[in-house]
Amino acid sequence: MENNKLYYSIGEVAQMLGEAPSVLRFWETEFDCIRPVKNRRGSRSYTKHDIDLLRRIQYLTRQCGYTLEGAREQMRQRPVDDAKMEIVRHLQEVRSFLVDLKETL
Repeated sequence: MENNKLYYSIGEVAQMLGEAPSVLRFWETEFDCIRPVKNRRGSRSYTKHDIDLLRRIQYLTRQCGYTLEGAREQMRQRPVDDAKMEIVRHLQEVRSFLVDLKETL
């Protein structure tokens, strides 16, 4: 995470994960474990734990190719290898950097 905040807005989390806010809202409806705090206006505030769970869902669906049902089952049955997930995230960042660099040349 970029800093030591307790709560992150849906826009910040979407940017961190490279997903649209609508995807995060959809995953929230599909996975009971994702429960961001909502204020009176309905704005979501995500904790680091919520973000870790979203990263895990993203890893299972985007990288491993699980369906939503399959991802739910995987999350219930066994923990995801955090080291592997972190490596994939880092490689995605490197790829994004290289694509941006290529476009500027």
